[in-house]
Amino acid sequence: MRNDLNFHLLEQFVVLARTKNFTRAAEELHLSQSALSRAIQKLEDQLGKPVFDRKPREVILTDFGELLLERAKDILKMVEDTFAELAEAGRRGRIRLGAIPTIAPFFLPKLLGSFAKKNPDIAVIVQEDTTEELIKRCTHGEIDLAIIALPIIARDVEIERLFDEELLLVVPRDHPLEKAKKITAESVDQYPFVMLNEAHCLSEHVAAFCRKQSIQLVTIERTSQLATVQELVSLDHGVSIVPEMARRIDLSNDRVYRSFSGEKPQRTIAMMWSSSRYQSKAFKTLVKHLRQQFVLPRRSTPSA
Repeated sequence: MRNDLNFHLLEQFVVLARTKNFTRAAEELHLSQSALSRAIQKLEDQLGKPVFDRKPREVILTDFGELLLERAKDILKMVEDTFAELAEAGRRGRIRLGAIPTIAPFFLPKLLGSFAKKNPDIAVIVQEDTTEELIKRCTHGEIDLAIIALPIIARDVEIERLFDEELLLVVPRDHPLEKAKKITAESVDQYPFVMLNEAHCLSEHVAAFCRKQSIQLVTIERTSQLATVQELVSLDHGVSIVPEMARRIDLSNDRVYRSFSGEKPQRTIAMMWSSSRYQSKAFKTLVKHLRQQFVLPRRSTPSA
């Protein structure tokens, strides 16, 4: 076994182990699939043993690969933390911020605008992804902080609640519910729904509200973008339930937002970070800025 492994090979190995797919890993690493395949083959040649079993649609770690994965994570974390500490000595700070798609375009522009005015020396790099992927990236050290919606189930992360947000019914202009005296769960039960696909946690928040109200929505269309949901509602494809922050920046006159009467659907927005990673000055500054925006008790508890 040769001892001249480089960090790039280990990084590529860790990403492939997480995604379990050469195509997805290559896209994430901004490599061609053939280049990634050659890199993994080089790694296996240097180690003298295979680290993956190649299946038709995915790759699976061998026992040797499982052992290497744990060591590789430790090595990369140590290197990353070391460079992060060194970088703070008079250099411009940098923080990698993740957010789910139903938060990023509606919540981050104003937040990052105010943050940049106060901290022009700190660069914030935004990465948008689903909750599941953000948890993985957070625990693997690929992002420093994430803005997500609760609840989540994850190990080795810290969660701090920021605020609760109401979810609103959105209907096309001139819809029968536009001027209804009150909106209840039963009011929407008879109308077709346009929803985000099930990879987005917002879909589960809506489903949980409906289950609690003992109603079953009829979903006729699903999409991956909240903006597409809003446009489909405008075209009278159906109605939907969306976050209040989406309404705040919506300039269209083709749709109307209504609040539910009685118990309202809502979600809790929180920030998440790794409990074992180095916390840079830039990280602490952004966390402090978030806390100042939402005056809440500073409770920080490990997730389940």
